[in-house]
Amino acid sequence: MTTTRKTILITGGAGFIGVNASHYFLKKGANVTIFDNFSRKGTETNVKLLKKEVRGAPGALRVVRGDVVKDLKALDREAARADVVIHLAAQVAVTTSIADPRVDFETNMIGTFNVLEAIRLSKKKPILLYSSTNKVYGSLPHLPVKDAKTRHLFVSKRHATYGVPEHEQLDFHSPYGCSKGAADQYVIDYSRIYGLRTVVFRQSCIYGPHQFGVEDQGWVAWFTIAVLLDKPITLYGSGKQVRDILSVEDLIRLYDLAIRKIHKVSGQAYNVGGGPKNTISLIELLAHLEGEMGKQINPRRAEERAGDQPIFVADVRRLKNELGWEPRTNIADGWRNMYAWISAHREAIHAVLS
Repeated sequence: MTTTRKTILITGGAGFIGVNASHYFLKKGANVTIFDNFSRKGTETNVKLLKKEVRGAPGALRVVRGDVVKDLKALDREAARADVVIHLAAQVAVTTSIADPRVDFETNMIGTFNVLEAIRLSKKKPILLYSSTNKVYGSLPHLPVKDAKTRHLFVSKRHATYGVPEHEQLDFHSPYGCSKGAADQYVIDYSRIYGLRTVVFRQSCIYGPHQFGVEDQGWVAWFTIAVLLDKPITLYGSGKQVRDILSVEDLIRLYDLAIRKIHKVSGQAYNVGGGPKNTISLIELLAHLEGEMGKQINPRRAEERAGDQPIFVADVRRLKNELGWEPRTNIADGWRNMYAWISAHREAIHAVLS
């Protein structure tokens, strides 16, 4: 299935991943509808920048101000027009979920249920790509780790070599983990029970242009922005926590592949990240920023956050085997691309985050 001239509905489309996906598919010739309530800082700016960036693109852009929890008629109407729904609308921070679990549940669980029902009750039955999270695996307490100088390491040779596979035990830790994990399972089951074409991507840390990172979400961008703008940085825990980070360009390329090969992936869940070749710890990133940006960084220290994973690396072998996808962008190149965007939009970022 080609995405050209298809109508793609992106819930949460004014956010970081959504704007990058919109840009990609508009340039490919698809018609894109952004459906967003614009509650997150930076979304208004992102859409303004997107409109400038895609002038002359063969695809057409529509922007609908709507909420997946509250605006069901609008959601139903847009889903009925779509060939593909990329569901990104979410409450995205563990810390926020702990402070306000009701809003987290309503946004992530009820919002996703509403999207599923809108698709189920539509005539076209569009494809659904769901952006899940590695937090569905909890803190992985059954996987022992050991300490190196600047990072945690898996003790298990298999996990150290390949990362965490999809058959790892699910463990919904924190309200955020519960809401995203429950939604994750609903998306899989709606394929099984109702025959919808759905796929779940349990995403690790995504970074890139258009990311207005803040302290509790988007840490690669946040650390970079904080150093650039001389804002304080807090390290929670040892700083040796490791993640495999993935360039947003690689993620969107995967979305495109999944749409075109939905017959191969429908009803499945996949772990998505930079994989073992693209891992970095918090303190390793800070050291990288010191070298690249020429500033000394002296972070504050605080206690480890509840449910934090000492290490998460996605095993991406299934995606390679079944879709021919693997990360192309290494950390150095991906970070430079993001930093170039942040530097070029420094004033806009400062205005949004101040």
